[in-house]
Amino acid sequence: MSPVLQCRGLRKTFHGSVVLDSLDLDVAEHEVVALIGASGSGKSTLLRCVNLLERLDDGTIHLGGEHITDPRADADRVRRQIGIVFQAYNLFPHMTVLQNILLAPVRVHRRARAEAEQAARTWLDRVGLGNRAGDYPDRLSGGQQQRVAIVRALVNNPRLLLLDEVTSALDPELVGEVLSMVRELKGDGMTMVLATHEMGFAKQVADRVVFLDGGRVLEQGPPEQVLGDPVEARTRQFLSRIIEAGRL
Repeated sequence: MSPVLQCRGLRKTFHGSVVLDSLDLDVAEHEVVALIGASGSGKSTLLRCVNLLERLDDGTIHLGGEHITDPRADADRVRRQIGIVFQAYNLFPHMTVLQNILLAPVRVHRRARAEAEQAARTWLDRVGLGNRAGDYPDRLSGGQQQRVAIVRALVNNPRLLLLDEVTSALDPELVGEVLSMVRELKGDGMTMVLATHEMGFAKQVADRVVFLDGGRVLEQGPPEQVLGDPVEARTRQFLSRIIEAGRL
């Protein structure tokens, strides 16, 4: 079977600095891939390029066999198939939870409001926020806001979900509720690529861990191998610092 996501030779520079350097990555259907690496290694940029929020300098991305980085591709149609959640919740403070979730499917993707609202309420019920649909974001905890942001990404039933450091802005006691939601999505068979500094979580939920260094895939494999017995010296150096910080 061809991969759901196929990245070939991705190159991206910012102000002359190379952020993605001939990067290749495949993600299979129902696979959860955790991207790890130091700040600046290219994790977030890769996710933004996959969601067409950044334009590549070179390389191609295919989603389900479709060349989505073709200049002729309809970016809005592509983004209906890809959900993305950032470390900042990015909820509009003047809109209720339900209004935040419905904004993109109804206003951008022209989905029927009744259908989108039914899907939104179903997801909110499932994540324990069904009674908060009419609340404004400032009435919610950070963990609740991040769960709303994930629901917003799921309401269009995407083929691929991208998660960019979704727990880094949360207080430690709120991290667990977001991670449990991600574990549930894995159980549903959702295909996910997540950039994370939570090595323990990557070990629990990922099918494959990919270590990025200098915009390239330096090492990848099962979590127990990459996190427990890495081959590359640079991977070992990175993980030793993570262990010293008590994060693995």
